[in-house]
Amino acid sequence: QVRLAESGGGLVQAGGSLRLSCAASGLPFSLYAWAWFRQAPGKEREFVAGISWAGGSARYADFVKGRFTISRDNAKNTVYLQMNSLKAEDTAVYYCAAANRKYYSGSYDPGDFGSWGQGTQVTVSS
Repeated sequence: QVRLAESGGGLVQAGGSLRLSCAASGLPFSLYAWAWFRQAPGKEREFVAGISWAGGSARYADFVKGRFTISRDNAKNTVYLQMNSLKAEDTAVYYCAAANRKYYSGSYDPGDFGSWGQGTQVTVSS
């Protein structure tokens, strides 16, 4: 059974930083691409950042480029999202997700991700 557990969310002032973590179990972590998505109240879930199964490439939504960094530690079965220069509009529930197949190489559409964590709330006060 795949289990994903996010942590690291919280309340932070605008301009501050947070680091989210997602610990995974139940699947061969290193063979999967990983991504972070977010969902704000009343809005659709949206892609934030993704990292390839080999770890060699990352992709970001335009609204986080230069501020957020996704990384992975295969030895710890954990994927991270470092969030800097946070803005009020970054307030949302953040979810980590595993691609629905090994060796995924795609556009990080939410429909391509089959395992999801429970989410962690990030609130940025202005």
